Amino acid sequence: MPVAIWCVLVAAFLPILSVVPAKLTRDFSNARPRDPAFWAEGFRARAQGAQANGFEAFPLFAAAVLVAFQQGGDPFWIDVLAAAFIGLRGLYILCYWADKATLRSLVWIAATGCAVAIFTSPVWS
Repeated sequence: MPVAIWCVLVAAFLPILSVVPAKLTRDFSNARPRDPAFWAEGFRARAQGAQANGFEAFPLFAAAVLVAFQQGGDPFWIDVLAAAFIGLRGLYILCYWADKATLRSLVWIAATGCAVAIFTSPVWS
């Protein structure tokens, strides 16, 4: 199975993993996991922001991989770009956690560019 397909699976779980560190505290209640007060500020709010953005980024990436393979894109470039997307999304989460807004935005642009390049790869590869 191509690396890019595995990357789709990884991308599906990245949003969930981005909030795990925020939940590793006695203050977190699994009985009320969406309590707005818990996620209101600081690291917890940034972790939740990373999660929300991960859920927003996933459909474009997953669709791009499927379209690229279906339409005959070069599997080598699809795999390389998909792996780059995953790496950049991991870096994006770290930037969000560390409150590095400008770097986070630049990483977001690069990751989104990878998804667009995957989607259009049948045209240029």
